[in-house]
Amino acid sequence: MTDDAIRLRSVTRRYGTGGMSVTALDEVSLDFPRGTFTAVMGPSGSGKSTLLQCAAGLDRPTSGSVTVGGTELTGLSERRLTLLRRDRIGFVFQAFNLLPSLTAEQNVALPLRLAGRRPPKARVREVLRQVGLGERARHRPTEMSGGQQQRVALARALITRPEVLFGDEPTGALDSRTGREVLTLLRGMVDREGRTIVMVTHDPVAASYADRVVLLVDGRVDGELTGASAEEIAGRMARLEAVPC
Repeated sequence: MTDDAIRLRSVTRRYGTGGMSVTALDEVSLDFPRGTFTAVMGPSGSGKSTLLQCAAGLDRPTSGSVTVGGTELTGLSERRLTLLRRDRIGFVFQAFNLLPSLTAEQNVALPLRLAGRRPPKARVREVLRQVGLGERARHRPTEMSGGQQQRVALARALITRPEVLFGDEPTGALDSRTGREVLTLLRGMVDREGRTIVMVTHDPVAASYADRVVLLVDGRVDGELTGASAEEIAGRMARLEAVPC
């Protein structure tokens, strides 16, 4: 078992062909150690979401390799890749993507049901308690605040005990106070449970909750910040965005 939850080696992702091709990622090599919280930031069009999609097995690199927990993704069939994502990777997005007709516990249990597995009620209640919603198991999304809905989405991502949790702007639709509550929850999962989290964000405050910030510019890694404050991160981002293309 490797100490890295994810490894990217010389990952390049191009879209289109010939003169119309666009390079979204350009020879990116990164390690994401187990039990760490990494934020990925960069100007618009820098390749943040493409990096997340390749690292999570949602998109295949044009070249290079991606390894999740010792499993090389490059040669996997679509079926095996789907199974790996289902069993070993969790996702939380800006949109909560909850089914409005289902209760919180039914939404949380959905990944297991879709996999043909009977969700243990105790496990469903356990993850809802983890995210502070033990008393809201029977409430539907329309009966909850935005922050509570995002917590349900987080519990749904945790139900399979994923090796890595990926977040794509997970607090982007929340107000600042509720966003901080969700970020504190994520931080606690890393510190207390040893979870590995990779989060794409444009928000320096959100990024300040991470152990490190990976900076992308034009599809390439442009340095890292470790233990930086929101002000330091904002200053670095301002300098990156001021650089002419």
